[in-house]
Amino acid sequence: MCQYRLGIRPAGYRRHARMNSICIKAGAEAFEIIKDGGFNLDKVAAYFAPAGGPRWLIASGFDLTLLQGGLLGKNKPVLLAGSSAGAMRFAAWLQPEAVQVYRKLIAAYIAMPFHRGDTPPCVFDSFAAVIDAYLEDDALPFALSDTRYRLAVITARARHLLTSDIKLIQRAGLGLSYLMNCFDRSRLYDFLERVVFYTGAKPPDFCFQKGFRGRYVALNEVNFKHALMASGAIPLLIAGVHDIYGAPPGVYRDGGLIDYHLTHRYSVRKGDVTLFFHHQERIIPGWLDKRLASRKHAADITNNVLMVYPSREFIAKLPYGRVPDRSDFITFIDDPELRMENWRQAVSQAALLGEEFLELLDSGKIREVMERLD
Repeated sequence: MCQYRLGIRPAGYRRHARMNSICIKAGAEAFEIIKDGGFNLDKVAAYFAPAGGPRWLIASGFDLTLLQGGLLGKNKPVLLAGSSAGAMRFAAWLQPEAVQVYRKLIAAYIAMPFHRGDTPPCVFDSFAAVIDAYLEDDALPFALSDTRYRLAVITARARHLLTSDIKLIQRAGLGLSYLMNCFDRSRLYDFLERVVFYTGAKPPDFCFQKGFRGRYVALNEVNFKHALMASGAIPLLIAGVHDIYGAPPGVYRDGGLIDYHLTHRYSVRKGDVTLFFHHQERIIPGWLDKRLASRKHAADITNNVLMVYPSREFIAKLPYGRVPDRSDFITFIDDPELRMENWRQAVSQAALLGEEFLELLDSGKIREVMERLD
């Protein structure tokens, strides 16, 4: 567990910031690169963002620091990979005026309404309004042609009972897939198929690595928003997306069902590093693994990962002492203004997390505070 304190403040350090808001872990390969003093952000070949609903708001300050400084992708394209909220974050990175677009996403997401009795189609419409609020159709050609960043949006194509829009049947499908997943994670593919939507001339390298199961489909102006919608279409809560253009026919749902957190080695070349800002310390492979304490990520996929996540001290100072999550929609259903204010406060407090990371990196203190990621 991260418990570091730094006694020396780097030059330019802001007095109101404290150097104990983030924890840093690195896989074996990344750990050695950093220890040897050979690490800088040019080593980052992939930046991964997990699913997790409103928890992504804690990553906003980290993202904006990197975006505002243009710190990734200076010398080589960087893969931006994620599902659900992670994919939504990264879609903003490819837009003209990316910082302003990202801030539009924050505002639209926080203001997303949720009412008693909302049906999955109603929530789908609210979710679609968020997508439309921060992504302009006219800007999609620019995003698709971006050479600095390549986007990978991970979705799950439903099979069997999970294709149904009837809640009772869909719930039965989720229950059955959960039970089979408890026995063997590979049985999840009996109910779901991974489909990765991507920008660029060819699919991301991780799609050709051992252990990848699924398909890949090029993003275009027609399917861009639909792929994002599908990637965040939480079963039972948000209606699935049907028959995405250019992809196999069917119902597409939340990519986090299969790829909740890290499940692949997203940068594959020796010496490359995958950056991973996470909202917590535990890495959970799939959404259905949350209650399976023994279910862990494969060790080899984190070898070149540099993971940053908020410290317990930072989280304790957030509203109600926790990271925003999906349960807030229900907890504050009769007082949405309070929910929105709590989330804005969390975003405000998270604004300095990226700055703290850069100060640790620039000062070399990262070598003292990082721990090994198993």
